Amino acid sequence: MRNLKSYFFIVTVLCSFMTWAQVPEAKENNQQNFDELMYRQGSAFRTASGKPGAEYWQNSADYQIEVTLDDKTHKITGNIEIEYTNNSPETLDFMWLYLEQNRFTDSSRGTLTTPMRGNRYNGDVEGGYTVSNFSAKSAGQTSNKYLINDTRMQVFFDKPIKANGGKATVKMNFSYKIPVEGMDRMGRLDVEQGTIYALAQWFPKVAVFDDVVGWNTEPYLGAGEFYVDYGNYDYKVTAPYNHTVVGSGELQNPKDVLTKKQLERWEKAKESNETVYIVKPSEVGERSSNVKNNGMLTWHFKMENTRDVAFASSPAFIWDAAKINLSEGKTGLAQSAYPKESDGEEAWTRSTEYSKESVEFYSKNYFEYPYTSAVNVAADIGGMEYPGLNFCSWKSKGASLWGVTDHEFGHNWFPMIVGSNERRYAWMDEGFNTFINHYSTLAFNNGEYPASLGNVRMLKSYLTSENREGIDNYPDVTNLRNLGYTAYYKPAAGLLMLREYIIGPERFDYAFKSYIKTWAFKHPQPSDFFNHMENATGENLSWFWKGWFYGTENIDIAVNGIEKNEKGYLIKIEKVEEIPVPVRLLVKMNDGSSEKINLPVEIWQRGDTWEHFIETTKEIKSVEFDPEKKLADVNGQNDMWSKE
Repeated sequence: MRNLKSYFFIVTVLCSFMTWAQVPEAKENNQQNFDELMYRQGSAFRTASGKPGAEYWQNSADYQIEVTLDDKTHKITGNIEIEYTNNSPETLDFMWLYLEQNRFTDSSRGTLTTPMRGNRYNGDVEGGYTVSNFSAKSAGQTSNKYLINDTRMQVFFDKPIKANGGKATVKMNFSYKIPVEGMDRMGRLDVEQGTIYALAQWFPKVAVFDDVVGWNTEPYLGAGEFYVDYGNYDYKVTAPYNHTVVGSGELQNPKDVLTKKQLERWEKAKESNETVYIVKPSEVGERSSNVKNNGMLTWHFKMENTRDVAFASSPAFIWDAAKINLSEGKTGLAQSAYPKESDGEEAWTRSTEYSKESVEFYSKNYFEYPYTSAVNVAADIGGMEYPGLNFCSWKSKGASLWGVTDHEFGHNWFPMIVGSNERRYAWMDEGFNTFINHYSTLAFNNGEYPASLGNVRMLKSYLTSENREGIDNYPDVTNLRNLGYTAYYKPAAGLLMLREYIIGPERFDYAFKSYIKTWAFKHPQPSDFFNHMENATGENLSWFWKGWFYGTENIDIAVNGIEKNEKGYLIKIEKVEEIPVPVRLLVKMNDGSSEKINLPVEIWQRGDTWEHFIETTKEIKSVEFDPEKKLADVNGQNDMWSKE
């Protein structure tokens, strides 16, 4: 009897299954959109949860540098000592350094790969390094062997650098001519009261050796920026006596280089929330008897746990400063240096206000600013960031000056604190930074200036262009006309959509801040970011990373209509383009009432169409997808079905 009951039970189940099996299924499903984007399994170095692994390591380099600026020949001459620590698990027979000033020669790879009509990354071709008195010491043995190829320098050791903490010391003298046009990243600008020297990529620096590719030796071509390890910097700049020198890090000898009056103002600025002049417009170029009135002065700076330093020098600088307020009573000093041509309340007179507000916002909302000064320098550079110091256009005013100042200071979080590889993954610094700039601009002075990401649908023309490219393209490969989209706006819009539409602010903010804290002063890869965001939000976002970050696909959801029955309405929607997204619908009724419907992204796993039933006795007037227009949907014409 028991066997007979079992038999009838099995027959019933089979019949039921056969009945359901007769329901037509989609011929093809969309599972490929939801599959893993890339191999993201964890290792001892990087976990599957997007954190540094138990055996994560990174190397470091400490620098001692002394240079002299000759404003007659426009040359830098100096010496450098680098102490390199090899924390990797393997011995190193050689190391690679970058000599980025070699980009400014007529035979450099960067020059030879610049289009004939030029681009933003043009540079002079009369520069390049002269190296002398070179030595490299490891395990007690000194070598003088090196090989320079374009912007890279290979240093050979007689005895390899030991693994797990072995050290090496590299010393050399160097000199080069400072370019006028330094690819919109550095250079010289002549103004009425002298020349402004914006010095960046100004010394030999060690390339990164990591657990992903070993030595990162991509040549410095132009669009691709930098990838640098962290270390401590102690540097001295000797400049003509009438120059003002500002630099990354903290000035160590203000009493030696400032007049008594300037020193008093310097100390006052450290305690003032309002901008204080250190060098007034009427005092530019002046010196009093307690500071040299001829010859040269040496300015001494230090900066710890940073990946780079930059400085500026000029007799034409107006110089002002104000206090930066950080947590637990800690403070910093926001500073601005600019010529009289940039002076004025509509221009650089507000630069220190902008700098202070920008740094304070990011410190409060993302991760506290780790340095003691933040310097904004007016130069013939559209906008370029270095740790603790920016170069921004001397012609910028108003909203433009706020925007570029805020953007360049935002880079202190990406990639200065979170040390991603800019040369390969521009979107991990430019895109992330453009994203946080959106919120800092909304907050600044009660919204004095408009936020650039206010409407993500403004990207439609690019997203539908036949010439569009993927975010994942290396910057030196990307068409320069597209770089603003692939590196800046499209990745920033992607994060904005994740926060405001797909995940929600609470879960996104927790995950994003956790990512910053987890990878502060370390080197994350794209997969580390993807893994961390997924684990911290509890969402599999492969469908979004794949479509938005690693492809040229688009979002387009259509409301195709409604169908009435005795209990309510079937709402018919369609995924027209490739990227699936959660669906937010606003249903309005004839009586003036409305209802919001939220459908998960998984509705698109089986196919491109979906029906949702809403039980109601009221008559539907309209159904609208994404009523707040928070998604970069490329066809707004099919967002709504309306009875009218």
